[in-house]
Amino acid sequence: MDETRHDNARQAALDYHEFPKPGKLEIRATKPLANGRDLARAYSPGVAEACLEIKADPATASRYTSKGNLVAVISNGTAVLGLGNIGALASKPVMEGKAVLFKKFANIDCFDIEVNEPDPEKLAAIVCALEPTFGAVNLEDIKAPDCFIVERLCRERMKIPVFHDDQHGTAIVVGAAATNAMIVAGKRFADIKVVSTGGGAAGIACLEMLVKLGVQRKNIWLCDLEGLVFKGRQAQMTPQKAAFAQGTAPANLAEVIADADLFLGLSGPGVLTQDMVRAMGPNPIIFALANPMPEILPDDVRKVAPGAIIATGRSDFPNQVNNVLCFPFIFRGALDVGATEINDAMEIACIEGIAALARATTSAEAAAAYRGETMAFGADYLIPKPFDPRLIGVVASAVARAAMETGVATRPLDDLDAYKRKLDGSVFKSALIMRPVFEASKLAARRIVFAEGEDERVLRAANAMLEETNDQPILIGRPEVVAARCERFGLPIRPGRDFHLVNPENDHRYRDYWGTYHELMARQGVTPDIARAVMRTNTTAIGAIMVHRDEADSLICGTFGQFNWHLAYVRQILARGGLHPVAALSLMILEDGPLFIADTHVHSEPSPAQIMETVIGAARHVRRFGVTPKIALCTQSQFGNMDNASARRMREALELLDAREPDFAYEGEMNLDAALDQTIRDRLLPGSRYEGAANVLVFASSEVASGVRNILKVKAAGLEVGPILMGMGNRAHVVTPAITARGLLNMSAIAGTPVAHYG
Repeated sequence: MDETRHDNARQAALDYHEFPKPGKLEIRATKPLANGRDLARAYSPGVAEACLEIKADPATASRYTSKGNLVAVISNGTAVLGLGNIGALASKPVMEGKAVLFKKFANIDCFDIEVNEPDPEKLAAIVCALEPTFGAVNLEDIKAPDCFIVERLCRERMKIPVFHDDQHGTAIVVGAAATNAMIVAGKRFADIKVVSTGGGAAGIACLEMLVKLGVQRKNIWLCDLEGLVFKGRQAQMTPQKAAFAQGTAPANLAEVIADADLFLGLSGPGVLTQDMVRAMGPNPIIFALANPMPEILPDDVRKVAPGAIIATGRSDFPNQVNNVLCFPFIFRGALDVGATEINDAMEIACIEGIAALARATTSAEAAAAYRGETMAFGADYLIPKPFDPRLIGVVASAVARAAMETGVATRPLDDLDAYKRKLDGSVFKSALIMRPVFEASKLAARRIVFAEGEDERVLRAANAMLEETNDQPILIGRPEVVAARCERFGLPIRPGRDFHLVNPENDHRYRDYWGTYHELMARQGVTPDIARAVMRTNTTAIGAIMVHRDEADSLICGTFGQFNWHLAYVRQILARGGLHPVAALSLMILEDGPLFIADTHVHSEPSPAQIMETVIGAARHVRRFGVTPKIALCTQSQFGNMDNASARRMREALELLDAREPDFAYEGEMNLDAALDQTIRDRLLPGSRYEGAANVLVFASSEVASGVRNILKVKAAGLEVGPILMGMGNRAHVVTPAITARGLLNMSAIAGTPVAHYG
């Protein structure tokens, strides 16, 4: 069975690399090349202008070419993963993979370059000759001690960052994990004894990093295949190992590990035994990082040292020391300020950023990617997960700051906070367009009640609200369930201390709530018994009653169940005093910008007056996002060429809008392609009412609007903000079950905007 499973996994890996197109990379153009004009600009004669600008000022290469975002991943294949010296060609899948990680995690473009050159000085000369092409160089999988020579020579000769990831990337992630291990264990770097196995590039770099972090060199004991590295030893010695020589007599690992606080393994399987663990100090820290099999398995450690803090290089155990936590983001920061090198200060900044993220609340996105794992700071969570989207903003901005402070930035940034927001916006697609809404929401501290307060997404959104806004979350749920789930998900918030909680099973306001509900609904068939039952079981109705009684400012509901079911209770309780649900507006964030869709939920076939209300409401809401509305009334008919029901309703709505003379651009009725393409629109109706593409699409059927919304989500990777329930004075919003924790945070900011700014 194991052999069959291995064969299946092997074939799956090979298929991944072969199909549907060989390899993991391709090159795509970033500029149009559709006609002779484009060709003349991309190549001769227009390209000469860019060439002359760069000749006059070499720094402009980052303006006119991709150099400023281009990294070379270079290897000679002499030390590939755990495969050893397999040669340059066989290393290519690994180097392509590294380039993919650069692109995925930091949007950095890469060329992988595999070089048939075992001589380190000749390899360094080849790398240096490539400097005009790249903004930085990532050296990879070059054996020790050759890697030290190659990196030193390249750093001396080149004026761009050169970074050997096997050394420094590993050292940075180990440094971050060790920083937090010290906190968990209550120890200090200056006081600990470190025993390490493995004198290769990664091992030496990790030890040098620990020294930079405060470990005393005299307290470091390095062992390799020959045993202890001691003064005067001749076998298998390098200058790098000699820097950690201890004593003058031979010894083995078992003899030097007594009372050690930290074991750092970058060697091979089975090197550390349970007897050696027993000999270490209390609650030892064990980083067994050999791959694929560590120096000792975590389960074997725990049998003899239950309080041990353990990290490995594997993803199936807690605390995976993975270089992807570091290299994309340290390069991102270095490239963005035009750094001439990656220095110690930048590496320490990287360590501090990674370590701080692990101590912060886990992101909802990382929790979703690693569902089922405990991700609360502690012995089993020393470093964040690679898919934590906050890494790029935190780490790259810290690296950029350090580069500027140490004088190696050739293009220093004017506003680091704005830079971090831009980085966050590259992974949180909603961040930039939501910024005006978040800013407006800070003008007042509003009380937002969540009907489904036991949902993990709601709990994470509530935690984020407390961290990022002035608003106060109120959750409806059972106290013991909410508290237990906060604990399980690693959230620091607790009911009663950080947020208000309404317990539907036992709340002192129960009598007031059902009485209010009965008073509102007594002449609509709701008896006192029904009112009591609703206020015990229906959290949407409870939340709406709280808003009605001015105990909350806005309700968010709908994380499970059917939209119209929730909307019915919102209508019953809150659609009073001139308020009524007008339409549901969804903001779709696409690669080329925002697109608003309405009405996705409220009216299945809206009347002309309802369409008019939808258009006016959409214009008001779109402006909240800093967008100038250009609204298209979309249907099958094209400027009067059909006479079906939807076309007639749209034309009547257009007449109603014209009579009101609104202060925004709108046009209709028309097909989607005409709404989004001015060339088509000009051919059909020259001189239409707005220029360019519409940014708001209003449909004559909620079925069509919802279908367009879902197509954009699935096929165009659109990110939805909403739906926003228009017409309710910001007193209620009904979301959909597909919403994420960040989506709920966005909706809380929309709900948190004071009515005066809501329009």
